[in-house]
Amino acid sequence: MKNNVLFDFSVNKENNTIHVKRDFAANVSMVWDAWTKPELLDRWWAPKPFQTKTKSMDFREGGMWLYCMVSPENEMHWCKLDYKKIEDQKSYSGLDGFCDENGNLNTSFPRSLWNNEFSANGENTTVNVTIKYESLEDLEKIISFGFKEGFTMAMENLDHYLETKFKLRNELKPAQLPRVCNYLNFPGNTEEAFLFYRSVFRSEFSGKGIQRFGDIPADGSHPPVAESVKKMILHVELPITSNHVLMGTDAPEEMGFTLTSGNNMHISIEPETREEAKRIFDELSAGGTITMPLEDMFFGAYFGSFTDKYGINWMINHPN
Repeated sequence: MKNNVLFDFSVNKENNTIHVKRDFAANVSMVWDAWTKPELLDRWWAPKPFQTKTKSMDFREGGMWLYCMVSPENEMHWCKLDYKKIEDQKSYSGLDGFCDENGNLNTSFPRSLWNNEFSANGENTTVNVTIKYESLEDLEKIISFGFKEGFTMAMENLDHYLETKFKLRNELKPAQLPRVCNYLNFPGNTEEAFLFYRSVFRSEFSGKGIQRFGDIPADGSHPPVAESVKKMILHVELPITSNHVLMGTDAPEEMGFTLTSGNNMHISIEPETREEAKRIFDELSAGGTITMPLEDMFFGAYFGSFTDKYGINWMINHPN
């Protein structure tokens, strides 16, 4: 995915700025979310082998992102970004600097003023980054820390995240038409059940067939799958009658699930747009109980689940 995308990096010592122009092989909405949502930033922002860990984020003008970069030895380097101006899906700016875990600034290090602009470039998204420092000395200090090398690695992390997202999305749902399905959860015998259903309805599994937890691409951004879970079913789809689709997954106790009769079946709605997904989720869940907030998930979807006020279980699932 990243081989043919634009990447320009330049330093202007006359006005103490760094300029980065970078293309990503995804639409603006997806790239914007990756730069502005803490659960997604934690997947890619820090250069390897470091990992980002967000303590809090208030993404609004006047808000703050407080996070740390964690080394393999579990050393934490804290930073905060104070948001200045935000234009949704277009640009945001903020003042970044090193601090302690409570957000108190470390004045021995320079702060940097970031301005990030997002624009569509065909099927790609171009991000223009301008980082300004108060003095040439501050700029040169940051460059000496290996900023270019570290930021380049972070961009490659984001490439990998987006590529993984597209891969799983395309494997699990090749067609992008809106649909309604039934989603079934099993305590570990999904494969047995769906082989039985296949024999009854005399149909074949959709897409790549049975997907297992062990098939999840390893990217270091989510906990490793336990050996006892790897062969369990992550996702399977089976067309039955009248173009209806049964979907299923194992919900093992090892991953914190407790299934009882009644909570193991959901009506799954796949709206045409992200906006429609949010509208349906917000309105249908009113007065009910949200079991999983609507958010971007590792398997390439904008997903959430809830039980409505009448006790009916729903899933809202929009592929990004």
